[in-house]
Amino acid sequence: MGTVVEGKLRFCIDRGGTFTDVYAEIPGHSDGRVLKLLSVDPANYDDAPVEGIRRILEEYTGKKIPRASKIPTDMIQWIRMGTTVATNALLERKGERIALCVTKGFKDLLQIGNQARPDIFDLTVAKPSNLYEEVIEVDERVELALEEDEGLIKGVSGELLRVAKPFDGEALKPLFKGLLDKGISCLAVVLMHSYTFPKHELAVEKLALEMGFRHVSLSSALTPMVRAVPRGLTATVDAYLTPVIKEYLSGFISKFDDDLGKVNVLFMQSDGGLAPENRFSGHKAVLSGPAGGVVGYSQTLFGLETEKPLIGFDMGGTSTDVSRYDGSYEQVIETQIAGTIIQAPQLDINTVAAGGGSKLKFQFGAFRVGPDSVGAHPGPVCYRKGGDLAVTDANLVLGFVIPDYFPSIFGPNEDQPLDVAATREAFEKLAGQINSYRKSQDPSAKDMTVEEIAMGFVSVANETMCRPIRQLTEMKGHETKNHALACFGGAGPQHACAIARSLGMKEVLVHRYCGILSAYGMGLADVIEDAQEPYSAVYGPESLSEVFRRETLLLTEVKEKLQEQGFSDENISTETYLNIRYDGTDTAIMVKGKKTGDGSTFDYAAEFLKLFEQEYGFKLQNRSLLICDVRVRGIGVTSILKPQAVEAAPGAPKVESHYKVYFEGGWHDTPLFKLENLGFGHEIPGPAIIMNGNSTVIVEPRCKSIITKYGNIRIELESAVSSVKLAENVADVVQLSIFNHRFMGIAEQMGRTLQRTSISTNIKERLDFSCALFSPDGGLVANAPHVPVHLGAMSSTVRWQLKHWGENMNEGDVLVTNHPCAGGSHLPDITVITPVFDKGKLVFFVASRGHHAEVGGITPGSMPPFSKAIWEEGAAIKAFKVVEKGVFQEEGIIRLLQFPSSDETTAKIPGTRRIQDNLSDLQAQIAANQRGISLIKELIEQYGLGTVQAYMKYVQLNAEEAVREMLKSVATRVSSETPSSRVGNSVTIEEEDYMDDGSVIHLKLTIDADRGEAFFDFTGTSPEVYGNWNAPEAVTSAAVIYCLRCLVNVDIPLNQGCLAPVEILIPAGSFLSPSEKAAVVGGNVLTSQRVTDVVLTAFKACACSQGCMNNLTFGDDTFGYYETIGGGCGAGPTWDGTSGIQCHMTNTRMTDPEIFEQRYPVLLHRFGLREKSGGSGLHKGGDGLVREIEFRKPVVVSILSERRVHSPRGLNGGQNGARGANYLITKDKRRIYLGGKNTVHVEAGEILQILTPGGGGFGSDV
Repeated sequence: MGTVVEGKLRFCIDRGGTFTDVYAEIPGHSDGRVLKLLSVDPANYDDAPVEGIRRILEEYTGKKIPRASKIPTDMIQWIRMGTTVATNALLERKGERIALCVTKGFKDLLQIGNQARPDIFDLTVAKPSNLYEEVIEVDERVELALEEDEGLIKGVSGELLRVAKPFDGEALKPLFKGLLDKGISCLAVVLMHSYTFPKHELAVEKLALEMGFRHVSLSSALTPMVRAVPRGLTATVDAYLTPVIKEYLSGFISKFDDDLGKVNVLFMQSDGGLAPENRFSGHKAVLSGPAGGVVGYSQTLFGLETEKPLIGFDMGGTSTDVSRYDGSYEQVIETQIAGTIIQAPQLDINTVAAGGGSKLKFQFGAFRVGPDSVGAHPGPVCYRKGGDLAVTDANLVLGFVIPDYFPSIFGPNEDQPLDVAATREAFEKLAGQINSYRKSQDPSAKDMTVEEIAMGFVSVANETMCRPIRQLTEMKGHETKNHALACFGGAGPQHACAIARSLGMKEVLVHRYCGILSAYGMGLADVIEDAQEPYSAVYGPESLSEVFRRETLLLTEVKEKLQEQGFSDENISTETYLNIRYDGTDTAIMVKGKKTGDGSTFDYAAEFLKLFEQEYGFKLQNRSLLICDVRVRGIGVTSILKPQAVEAAPGAPKVESHYKVYFEGGWHDTPLFKLENLGFGHEIPGPAIIMNGNSTVIVEPRCKSIITKYGNIRIELESAVSSVKLAENVADVVQLSIFNHRFMGIAEQMGRTLQRTSISTNIKERLDFSCALFSPDGGLVANAPHVPVHLGAMSSTVRWQLKHWGENMNEGDVLVTNHPCAGGSHLPDITVITPVFDKGKLVFFVASRGHHAEVGGITPGSMPPFSKAIWEEGAAIKAFKVVEKGVFQEEGIIRLLQFPSSDETTAKIPGTRRIQDNLSDLQAQIAANQRGISLIKELIEQYGLGTVQAYMKYVQLNAEEAVREMLKSVATRVSSETPSSRVGNSVTIEEEDYMDDGSVIHLKLTIDADRGEAFFDFTGTSPEVYGNWNAPEAVTSAAVIYCLRCLVNVDIPLNQGCLAPVEILIPAGSFLSPSEKAAVVGGNVLTSQRVTDVVLTAFKACACSQGCMNNLTFGDDTFGYYETIGGGCGAGPTWDGTSGIQCHMTNTRMTDPEIFEQRYPVLLHRFGLREKSGGSGLHKGGDGLVREIEFRKPVVVSILSERRVHSPRGLNGGQNGARGANYLITKDKRRIYLGGKNTVHVEAGEILQILTPGGGGFGSDV
């Protein structure tokens, strides 16, 4: 493989969504032939890759090849191709018609997924549609054994199991026939525990193929890893896409002589490796094109042009792909693409919705870029199709895009250039709107020019793209500024200097083939064969012996596959990986084995500990290591393309022409060069334009470009400290957007640090935490959107601590609290607050709140259903310095957590049962705060303290304006729908709802239509209850701020400004403002949902959702488990409610069914939608869920739920959703109703059945 055949051409092709790029190596030519075609151009050709090959062959041979005839292959050595056929089919939902086969009881498993909402502020809860049309339940069941017994089978993973229900093929036959009769002939199969027992899936496949199904995708064959949901989703993706790919490839091959039988044809996979046509499948194809780009820059720039690690920056029309390379490909096993999870080895490529086509808007006094795109049709204004302003238009106005060098393919006859005049006209119209707004804020404000506005939008777009780059590097412990930016894609080189400068980088590399680098990368890739199998064992000498046995078999398998493709042993290399995790965590790391110098066995455990500490910042003491999977990777080394050196520069670089380009500070007369006329060693100072084929490379002032030995462009940046000229009383409209991004980015990175460094399942896997940034007075500046019930609530906590400690806060102090009277929610939510000082002055706060699974109290899990006073719920901390002047106060915090005190009783209330977990998670919260501090200090260093603090205030004012505008529009709508509600300039709405005990939440909402202000008056709400669904005032504030943010429906930062036009009156002594002695554990998880329902129905925004979090805990002295269960969302004026999902004030994830059964003594008999539980109406409410759990040993079970008495109400004539219910099915088959709140001692073999409420319907369907 890889030897040059004289006189034959070699083709590398990337078939993208808009363009198809072709790179061909021509015999006798040092430079390759580059061709760019429209991917879809039916008037001229059927298939772009075929057309590209045809045109280049015609050029080379001088012989005409008619389009109707087959293309001769005697001059073609090989073809390598990446394609977006699979990606586009997935995005557009144009794949094969398929059905899903799943274990009985789990027909809705993939629809439910992890039950989290994609966007917590989207009331419509828009989710991508299912890929499958029909579901077939297979009446089979495999159970993992708790202990050794007769009749057990050892699975592939080494786990013992029992076949509780054998496979029955006869029962499936009529069901399969029904599918075939409907025209469905492709199946995806996922059966419980098939990762370790694939026999039943194989039986399904055999039967289906015998009956005439065309394609069957088995989850156990594609990704034999524990976790049914991602494995099943991967199988559906494969079944949905593989037939589409096969059809396309068949059509492509049929256009050539002998069906390309004598030509080596390979296709790029998502993992950066190549595969022959018969092994190229759907689940490995969705990143085919982007993977080529990563291979392209990594193999030609790293080591050859720079020793720095590289950030790949591939900016296209609708999105930008970001990746990282530091000598080896960074891979992930699982990723989410087009709303579906794919579990397979793939390059770690992060996509952000910002590109040349991102829409430009001016909203609420700030510049906004994306996430909406103008698309290819109609495209930007300059495309002459009546489109909207986009980033490409801004670049055109600034001179970053040169019409003379852009194809003239626009207008009715597709022969006109980009429309500069129409673009300027559209910007002038927008300038009128922007300048009018600025004058209203500051009459002395000078008008912004069109160029200043265009530059402002480009700056905001750049910051949008910087955010994922910071996350990609810093969340893995790498400093962004220590990288070089490897820039490619059509639009990337226009933005590269600005992006690098914002990130503190000093070096940009633009590849000579940057416009077609994904195609070029195809010729640099190797052929990859992967094999993997599950193996569940504690790491040790005995298990390693079994690992080596499995490794030998898998290595033989991949080598044979490569040998079948013509690779000799000297061209084959292999890699072995072990997937390892700590016992008690879900965070596995795929550890790559390395050859040892002395031939000894490689120490995977030591490597795991090193990688874990590098990524998460700590080690876990006294924890066993568990092996999860053994994976091998066979690499057929091809060495096809080699970087070609270019000739040294003979003289000064040739200036082709000059153009006016606008940079910060004004227009510059800028020289333009063509890369093809530049040589090795040429140096060009900025400002300059270098045309690289169809790509425009902008070299900014204070930058220097150098042509390298291999013809690439290296741009060196001078370090320059950005500064913002601060107006006296008004925010700069551009910098406002940039600071919004920076503040939110800080909160998000704090969250990622907390998730990385925590050890508890609640924080690390269920993501039950929030991180935020506050101004010196405790006002919220930015709150990363994690768990809605925490939103805005921490401001009360920070202000309480500020008042409590006063002057007694010092640099190096860290505060901890969880008491409801101190602004807390409930005791498991512990808040860690760090005051930050600059030159001895308090300048801001950072805080993180995390749900600790155990803080003591009368039941394990600290969520007692029957608590009547706060002291029964665990350790309550009003104020404590967990770190004092830099010293961690371990003894003090242990005492507070392990010995809760109470004045109410002589009974000893248990303290925390997991003190080490508490300490580890508290240290993770401290680390998250520290991360926020370092990022804010970077911001202060860049802009100055005065500017940063001023913009803390301005982002709050910006959010306030958005909420005021929303309230004005709501008042107008309500008064038109209900004229009687209007009195003078105000509208008044009253709404109430009842808790299951009869307690009432009463709201009188008054909105001032002129001022855009709202008064939430909860007078009339019931008094404090003798139970635990009392809710601290901070919970009601969080519910209100969440509702307002949902109603604004614009991506504004969530901060104190949202509450500025709002007054909330909660009567003291009510159960929304209880005494400090009141039990509150249910207020956070139950009452918060009901307050949300009351507020949203008052606004007539949507019907009531399930109104509950369905909190379930169970355990004994050795373990504890906690989950919240989704239900039905309320329908709205234009949408049906979503079924089986977390609603409103929570968004925590559900444990995968296989993990659930593997880690805990349970069997999950059923987990699915509760059909017809959503309220009917013009728009139907979402259905709730059914969850049936059999316990395999005696445990204590607690359920804390609502809506078991009062139904979720419909709105505007819509019907109510069904109430929830909780039952215990005893061993003697009695079905006992447990009510909404109960604790029961359950025996082995007894079943808990939870039916969660449906959502209310909206509008009458009569």
